[in-house]
Amino acid sequence: MSVNSTQRVDFQVIADLVAEGARVLDIGSGDGSLLELLAAERGIDGRGIELSQQGVNECVARGLSVIQGDADHDLVYYPDESFDYVILSQTIQATHNPKIVLKELLRIGRYAIVSFPNFGHWRVRLSLLFGGQMPVTKDLPYSWYDTPNIHFCTLQDFVRLTEEVGAKIERAEALDASGQKIAVSLPWSLWNLFGQQAVFLLRR
Repeated sequence: MSVNSTQRVDFQVIADLVAEGARVLDIGSGDGSLLELLAAERGIDGRGIELSQQGVNECVARGLSVIQGDADHDLVYYPDESFDYVILSQTIQATHNPKIVLKELLRIGRYAIVSFPNFGHWRVRLSLLFGGQMPVTKDLPYSWYDTPNIHFCTLQDFVRLTEEVGAKIERAEALDASGQKIAVSLPWSLWNLFGQQAVFLLRR
């Protein structure tokens, strides 16, 4: 799911998690905005994979090293720990096999960074409860019949998935409606209620 960088409030949170000069693979690069930000702020050695040819063309026009590829099928060709960080931003819900993809991220990178919209946010719950329809929100802007998202998940669902694959959560951030970090340390159940998006830094 490619979104203009002005709408992607998770980008700066992700950038803050990446070490200077790191080797980075960005999966689902979109137009290359995140890789460009990481290069400017962190001086990374960046590579990318993007499903759409248009996205690849936009990345190459920015001078970025991005190839056309599919997270569900092409990650198996990368060697173990070939990158310091592997990033999957706002994309895991659009993959066919999220559990397998997450395992591949943790194999390829020393760290994995995953961000996603939280389907457990209170606005989504109210929309389902009172509207009786699949919600359309700022972070979930598609109608049910044309969404690229295949597997909607909540923050708690993702935490459970990390446990199943044996990943260690190094850091996690929940973002509110304005894109600001929820600074208060809360139980997962409350972050699940108030966070519109989440960003996780993981390692094996």
